[in-house]
Amino acid sequence: MSQKLLLSGKEINIILQRLACQLVENHKDFQNSALIGIQPRGSFLAQRLYHILDKDYGLNALKFGKLDITFYRDDFRRGDKMLKANETEIDFIVENKNVVLIDDVLFTGRSIRSALTALQSFGRPSKIELLTLIDRRFSRHLPIQPDYNGRKVDAINDEHVKVCWKENDGEDAIYLMNN
Repeated sequence: MSQKLLLSGKEINIILQRLACQLVENHKDFQNSALIGIQPRGSFLAQRLYHILDKDYGLNALKFGKLDITFYRDDFRRGDKMLKANETEIDFIVENKNVVLIDDVLFTGRSIRSALTALQSFGRPSKIELLTLIDRRFSRHLPIQPDYNGRKVDAINDEHVKVCWKENDGEDAIYLMNN
């Protein structure tokens, strides 16, 4: 298996700052908005953005949550591998809020569809936007596009994108992996 570095830690930080600026431009003081990371990998990205918005922009009233989509996935019972659920942490009402769903990689769109269904269990947001760090453009199974995007990556055939977070993997980096 070979790997190619797509983004270094420094480049990821630059992208995170840009994404935070775009969020502030569209959501101002976040009084009626919330960030929700899709478990497990999107929650690392959401946590980073939350800290940037809190520390750099003083948005300390920002609502932040984590959403588990395991039991909403359309492939939940299809494989031999048992899926392990993560924890959902949403301690606020999403009813009539502007929600930004956050995931690390947008691939087929099926995880996002699952997240939209899971989110309905917590109320009816007035608006839902999608923020992704990586958009694999040519791999969609569903008509889903990000409102905010860090970088577009064209991965083909047996290639996949691996996002590494310092908190989980010991480094901040994004690799294109080839089997």
